[in-house]
Amino acid sequence: MSVQPPPDEVVTALVRDATAAPSMHNAQPWRFQYFRGRRVFHLRGDLRGSLPHSDPEQRALHVGCGAALMNLRVAVAHEGWQATTRLLPAPADPMLLASVALTGPLDGGDDDPAALYPAVSTRHTSRYPFAETPLPDSVRTALTDAARREHVSLSFASGWHLQAVLDLALEAEARNLTDSGVAADLARFTRRADDTRPATEGVPEHAFGPRRRIGKAPMRDFAGGEPVPGRPAADFETTPHLALLSTGRDRPEDWLRTGQAMERVLLQATLEGLATSFVTQALEWHDLRWPLRDPMSGSAYVQMVLRLGYGRPGTQTPRRPVPDVLDIEP
Repeated sequence: MSVQPPPDEVVTALVRDATAAPSMHNAQPWRFQYFRGRRVFHLRGDLRGSLPHSDPEQRALHVGCGAALMNLRVAVAHEGWQATTRLLPAPADPMLLASVALTGPLDGGDDDPAALYPAVSTRHTSRYPFAETPLPDSVRTALTDAARREHVSLSFASGWHLQAVLDLALEAEARNLTDSGVAADLARFTRRADDTRPATEGVPEHAFGPRRRIGKAPMRDFAGGEPVPGRPAADFETTPHLALLSTGRDRPEDWLRTGQAMERVLLQATLEGLATSFVTQALEWHDLRWPLRDPMSGSAYVQMVLRLGYGRPGTQTPRRPVPDVLDIEP
C-alpha cells in the first residue's frame, strides 16, 4: 500500500460509513475533521445532536459517537489501513472525543475488524416483533466476545433479572410519555409524514414500528402516545432477549468504549442473522439506571440494553450529508 494520504473521495466514503452508526433518536451527535498531512481523523461531539432533557450528562452522546468511531475503525481496516485510536486525546478540549491515525498497511492482527464491514450498511434498528426463538450458544459467545474486545462486559438478562429490567423499562416509558422535557426531545427528532423539515436526522414515521398489542418487549413509542394514521398493531415476544453492556466505571471514556462495543456487537449480530433494537428508557432516568444491574455480577454500571432476536430487519433512517459533518484540512 502507498503511504500517501488517501484521496478525499476515500476520506468521504470512510466518514459516510462511520455515520451509518446508530445514535439515540438518530440525533447523530458527531462531527469529523480529517488532516491530510498527518493522515489523522478527529471525532468531535456535535451539540446539534444533544438531548438536553433525556441526556443531560451527554452519556448517550458519547455512546453514539463511540458507535461512529467503531464504524470508522471497521471502514479504515476494510480499506487496508492500520490505525491507532486514542480516546479523549486533549483533556482541555472535552468535545474532542477521539483521534484515529492511519499509520500504515493493515497487518491482519487478531483485532482486525475488517470482517465486520459488510454489516456496516445493512445494520438497521428493527422495531418489529422478533420470534420466540432461543439464541444459539455460539451466537451468544460471539456477541460476548465482540464486547470484550472493546473492554466492555456483555451479559444476557434472565429469570428475575430479566423481569426487573422489563419492569424498569416500563416505568421509564410511562414517565417519558408524561414528561414535557422528554416530549420536547422526542418531538425534535421524530418526523411525521407531513413534516416539512429536511429529512436528514431523527426517526421518520415509517421507522416507528407497529404498536405493541401484547407481549413484553419493551418498545419505545416514538409517536409519543399520539395516533398515527395507518399504523398497525402487532404481537411482540413474551420473553425478549435482552443483552446488557456494562463497565466498571462511569466516565466519558467508558461511555465511548461502550459505544464501540455496542456497535461491534450490533455488527456481529447482523452478520449472525439477528435483528436488533435498543432499550434505553430506564438508562435515561438516574434513579432507574442503577437497579438495572445484576447484583450477582461484578459490573457496576449498565451503559446500554440491546434487544436481539430473529425477525424482520429494520428500515434505513436518514443521515446528514457527509459535507455537513466532515471538514478536510491540509
